[in-house]
Amino acid sequence: MKPPPDDERAFLEGYRARIDRFGRPSVTVDLAVLTVQDSDLKLLLVRRERPPYAGAWALPGGFVRVGDGFDDRGESLLDAAHRELAEETGLPRDAVFLEQLYTFGAPDRDPRMRVISVAWYALIRPDLAPFVTAGSDAAEVRWISVGHERPAALAFDHDRIVDAAVERIRGKLDSAPIAFDLVPPTFTVAELRAVHEAIKGEPYDASNFRRRFKRLEDDGVVERAPGKRRTSRRPAAVYRFVRRGGG
Repeated sequence: MKPPPDDERAFLEGYRARIDRFGRPSVTVDLAVLTVQDSDLKLLLVRRERPPYAGAWALPGGFVRVGDGFDDRGESLLDAAHRELAEETGLPRDAVFLEQLYTFGAPDRDPRMRVISVAWYALIRPDLAPFVTAGSDAAEVRWISVGHERPAALAFDHDRIVDAAVERIRGKLDSAPIAFDLVPPTFTVAELRAVHEAIKGEPYDASNFRRRFKRLEDDGVVERAPGKRRTSRRPAAVYRFVRRGGG
């Protein structure tokens, strides 16, 4: 970033000298990390190792790093989210879909001080989920069923973040290709339908879903992949996504 002219720099230095009267809220990023396993929507939780809420389950996340001058302003929100995701899951940046969700800023959401959180949701393919490892500040990491295993209360206001993330992906499922990021590299029609059912929390009619899938194939969004998947009934054709599109 181009440094400001001398007169503006002098103004900014004087402004910073008075800024304490306005207060300085901290900023965090919190991550609702989701996958689909065994036809069930799963959420990644970490058990906090340190106060506040030591021993409680929480979403992965942490403070945004802030610089100390004109030339060092710290990291962007996106970079902070990717950094925390890598630290908390051990997965590389390009292995996870990440999108900003909402900003949570209730004055009492963090007992330490005034903290504003920019929340994100992340989608992880089921074949990568077993490789997730706990970060340095987490005592334990666990995938839990959103619908059946969720703790009575998460730390901070993380229950609200989870509710917002689930509502967001349910709303986007039929209009955006988020299912790309919740199936293995190759998948059957039934496996893709199971992802939709896990997110929506309700069954899809198999015939209607197959017709919808056929439109994706006709539009060049998906294509046949080599081989077949062995199932309990008969071998099933496998597919892969070619490009993002459809709905």
